[in-house]
Amino acid sequence: MRINKTLRVTLTGLLFAGLVFSFAGCGKNKEMEGILQVRGSDTMLQLSTSWAEAYMKINPKVQIAVTGGGSGTGIAAMINGTIDIANASRKIKDKEIEEAKGKGIEPVEHVVARDGISVVVNPSNPVRELTQAQIKDMYTGKITNWKDVGGPNHDITLCARDNSSGTYAFFQEHVLEEEDYSPKALNLQSNSAIVEEVAQNEYAIGYIGLGYLVDAGDKVAAVKVEGVMPSNETVASGEYKISRVLNMYTNGEPEGLVKAFLDFIMSEEGQKIVSDEGFVPLR
Repeated sequence: MRINKTLRVTLTGLLFAGLVFSFAGCGKNKEMEGILQVRGSDTMLQLSTSWAEAYMKINPKVQIAVTGGGSGTGIAAMINGTIDIANASRKIKDKEIEEAKGKGIEPVEHVVARDGISVVVNPSNPVRELTQAQIKDMYTGKITNWKDVGGPNHDITLCARDNSSGTYAFFQEHVLEEEDYSPKALNLQSNSAIVEEVAQNEYAIGYIGLGYLVDAGDKVAAVKVEGVMPSNETVASGEYKISRVLNMYTNGEPEGLVKAFLDFIMSEEGQKIVSDEGFVPLR
């Protein structure tokens, strides 16, 4: 039987499409294996751990180790070539890029989620709203007594992150407008440490990532900033101004397992984990 030209083209096209589909399916279902080292931002620690656990569950031959230490620590480890992915709750600095390139490292930024910085007080403190200018004056030492912002007549205890933290740097740049922190500020190692200090000190004020506000429950109380309460909705809409993106940095464009993990993070399932952890998904 003779096959006409039109039918021959159609059959050829279907065969080609079937081959493409077959190869694509093989790539999609290919089992990943290997080890990834992820280090950096303490704000992103629990979020990255949840991503890693979910990814390893569907890829049992993959091992992902996630550690904190601060954004600066993670970026330094990437520059030194000891990790695969650096978590950073701030942008990489120019001097870090210069140092990286001097060692043959090409940092590539991947925005993976959004976050709001929640300013928190002890639940017994009647102050529930501050302006950004008041917060700045408190953390730079210009305002030292709660009575000056409508609170009790008592000295303010300032809780800040340690200077290796991306949250520390972001807060200094965007809230303190590059001014120095008061030398009286307590520099604490983690969001959780700030929560605990504010929870036990009725005259303390601190700042934590939005996800940690959810975890803190009624231990601390968030204050409105410029009349806006921090939440997923107000961060996503841009109403809440003390907000930022959360980043992952790789050496060059990701390939292999690093790319597969980042693709998972950006997937619908990965971004649902962002929401589940109290942060703001990109989608």
